[in-house]
Amino acid sequence: MKSILKLVALLVLAVAFVYGGIWQWGFCRFYVKPNQMAVVTTKSGKPLAAGQILAEKGQKGIQREVLGEGRHFRNPIMVEHIIMPVTIILPGKIGVVTSKVGNELPAGEFLAGPGQKGILRTVLGPGKYRLNPYGYKIDIVDAMSVPIGYAGVITSLSGQQAPPGEFAGNDQKGVRKDILQPGLYYVNPQQYNVDVLEIGVNQVTLAGKLGGQVVTKNRLEGQSAAMDRLQSAVFEEQRAKRDSYISKSSMLTRKTPAPVAARTAAERLRGTQQADFGFSKGYEANNTLGLAEFVEFPSRDGFSISLDMSVEMELLPKDIATIYSRYGDLPALVDKIIMPQITSISRNKGSEYRAKDFIVGEGREEFQNDLTAALAATLGEKSIVVHNALIRHVVVPEQILDPIQQASIAIEQDLTNKERQNTAKKEAELNTEVSLIDQRRMQVEQETRKLKAEINADQEKQVAEIKAETTKRVAEIQMETAVIQADTVRLLAIANANALKLVEGARADGFRLKAEAFKDPVAFTYWEMAKNLNPDLKVNILHAGDGTLWTDLEKATLGDLGGSTLMRK
Repeated sequence: MKSILKLVALLVLAVAFVYGGIWQWGFCRFYVKPNQMAVVTTKSGKPLAAGQILAEKGQKGIQREVLGEGRHFRNPIMVEHIIMPVTIILPGKIGVVTSKVGNELPAGEFLAGPGQKGILRTVLGPGKYRLNPYGYKIDIVDAMSVPIGYAGVITSLSGQQAPPGEFAGNDQKGVRKDILQPGLYYVNPQQYNVDVLEIGVNQVTLAGKLGGQVVTKNRLEGQSAAMDRLQSAVFEEQRAKRDSYISKSSMLTRKTPAPVAARTAAERLRGTQQADFGFSKGYEANNTLGLAEFVEFPSRDGFSISLDMSVEMELLPKDIATIYSRYGDLPALVDKIIMPQITSISRNKGSEYRAKDFIVGEGREEFQNDLTAALAATLGEKSIVVHNALIRHVVVPEQILDPIQQASIAIEQDLTNKERQNTAKKEAELNTEVSLIDQRRMQVEQETRKLKAEINADQEKQVAEIKAETTKRVAEIQMETAVIQADTVRLLAIANANALKLVEGARADGFRLKAEAFKDPVAFTYWEMAKNLNPDLKVNILHAGDGTLWTDLEKATLGDLGGSTLMRK
């Protein structure tokens, strides 16, 4: 029985080895490398429903879930797999996902949510994604980069159309009130359209009969090549939109060059060469929009006047969405609002002045102030801030320009002569003042020397007085010191005498009191003598019996003690 169990165990181990070691490892194993994925197709299971593309677990067909990096084991008889690259979205890019699976969208909708078929509202940011390519399509596009000095106006492309004249709200189609500040945004271009518009100060220039231009701010260079590339793409897209508008507009078009004679006269008056302005691919380099509009009007005295002027305007971030919703991009704003107002107000105001007023500085300044105030009031109602309207050049007819110039030259010549006379007079006054200055300088020098001598004498006098006072004070102090020293010696002598008197008197009184205490002068004397004996003195008392005094005296002597021996018989 035991042998049968062992045999069965060996057979099980053999089967396990063959299945696990040879079949699984040799035939079922496959490896998915980094940045790759495996799309699995099962050959058995429940059939897919009508219209279903991806299979769930337990269904037959292409599985929704893909296999990631690493080692996997699948039965090659029941399962097939295909190795495909994963989707990698780099920084500055987004992935727009189109789902091929899910429920159909409602009528009129083209953006899908979770579980719906179509373009998904949510985009994929930078990263690595494993979405089954049979069920999902990923389009990689640039993220939206709003440069510094610009704002992004958002137009929603999905939902119900917003009421006319109102901003679009949530789930509505139209221009939204909120704008994008400078930065990088992962915006679904199928859901929102973002137009990058200049904010801050821009300049509209009217170059007389040669036309005009709109000069916008230069684009700031970013800190990275990737951001510069994104911004260039945004500007290129915006340029294409403006180019399309300009090609359809009647005002912002490519200009036909002016006749040579007319240009030469105008350029001679302007004192510079003026080139044609065209809106082409060079827009981003020179930031210029070409205009076919110019300002020309009759003066009050019937002469034709052409103006070369610049208007500095500012578009505020809080108003940029309103301006865009009403008028459109910058070319449309210039075409529909700014240029008509500039030309209309310039002609109305200019017709109130004589031709001479545009040549003489005071008249031109008055016209410039009136024009600035009128433009600021009119365009301010449309959320456009006007800072200045500068008249740079004025082109007037030759028949009035020459007499005015001659008169101006004569006036200037007369002013020059008067100024020369004034200059000569001022030179004479200057020479007089120089002489007076030299005279005054010498006087000051003499007064300075006198003052220095007086100061030195006064200082010497003060030094002598201080020295004498110091010597006197030293003598007085020395005298006072001698008196004090004499008093000190006298007082010390008196003190010593008194002390000696007191000590000796006290000592005498002490002897007197001791003598009175003994009541016997001899006893007192003995006591004094005993008190004054050598403290090293020793007294030995020997008691002798019968015998000879001289024989006992030898024994009684203690010479080594250095003292005396008294014998008593």
